[in-house]
Amino acid sequence: MILNNYAGELAALLVALFWTITALSFEVATKRIGSLPVNITRLLFGFIFLTLFTTIHRGVPLPFDAGNQQWIYLSLSGLVGFVFGDYFLFASYRLISSRIAMLIMTFVPPVTAFLGWIFLGEHMSLQHLAGMTLTVCGIAITVVSRPNGGKMQLRYPAKGILFAFLGVLGQAGGLILSKIGMGDYDPFASTQIRIITGFLGFLAIIAFTGRLGKVMKSLNDRKALTGITAGAFFGPFLGVSFSLVAIKFTTTGIASTLMAIVPILIIPPSALIMKQKIGPADYIGALISVAGVVLFFV
Repeated sequence: MILNNYAGELAALLVALFWTITALSFEVATKRIGSLPVNITRLLFGFIFLTLFTTIHRGVPLPFDAGNQQWIYLSLSGLVGFVFGDYFLFASYRLISSRIAMLIMTFVPPVTAFLGWIFLGEHMSLQHLAGMTLTVCGIAITVVSRPNGGKMQLRYPAKGILFAFLGVLGQAGGLILSKIGMGDYDPFASTQIRIITGFLGFLAIIAFTGRLGKVMKSLNDRKALTGITAGAFFGPFLGVSFSLVAIKFTTTGIASTLMAIVPILIIPPSALIMKQKIGPADYIGALISVAGVVLFFV
C-alpha cells in the first residue's frame, strides 16, 4: 500500500541513483570523444534497450499505439530535452566535470515548478520561492570563490557553467512537455518516442556539420564505448523512463526535487573514482542546494 501511495516518489529516488551512474559514465566518454558522438550513440543504445524491454513488457516493440498528442508533445520533449538540453549538459562535463554540472542541475526543480505553474496550473508558493533562493545560493557557494580575500570570481570556466544552465532549461522544458504529452500512456513507450526524435535531431546536426566520419571514428575508443553503454542503460533506458513514471504519479515539482539529490550522491564516487578534489565549500554548497530543493517537497 505504501509503495502504491509513493510510487512516483520512489521512482524519482531511483532516477537520482541512475543519473549519478550515468553522469560519471558520460563524463569519462565525453572527455575522450566529445559530446556529439556520446549523445547520438547513447540514444541509439538506449533505444535498443527500450525496444527489447517494451517487446517483453507490452508485446509491442515500437509505440505504434500512441496517439497524435503523444507523438507531437513527446517528440517536442525529445528535441528540447535530449537535443538541446543534453547536448549542452554533456558539453559542460568536459569543462566543469559532471559533479559541478549535476550541482547546477539542482536548479531544474525551481525552473520546472515555475513552468509547471505557468503551463500546467501546478501550485507554486512562497515556500517554493525560498527553495529557489537556497538552491541558487548553494550553487553560488560551490562555483564562486574569493581567493586570498580578493574579488569574487568563478572557480570554473564561465562557458561550462553557461552550458550547464542551458542544460537546466532543456531538462525542465522536456519534463513539462513530457507530462503534457504522456497522459495515461506507457512511460517506457513515451521514452521511445522521445529518443526517436532526439536521435533524428542529432543525426540532422551531424549531417549538417559534416561530422559523420569523425563520429564513426571516435567509436573505436573502447573505454568511451564502455562508458556510453553503461550511461545509456542507466540514463535513456532506466533513468529517463523512471523519470516519466515519477511525473506520472506525482507532480513535476516533487519528482524533480527527489531527482535533484544527485549532487550529494555523486560526491563520494567523484572523489574516490574520478580523483577530484572535494573541499568544504563543495559539501556545503551541495547540502544547501538540496535543502532548497527539499522545500519543494515538504
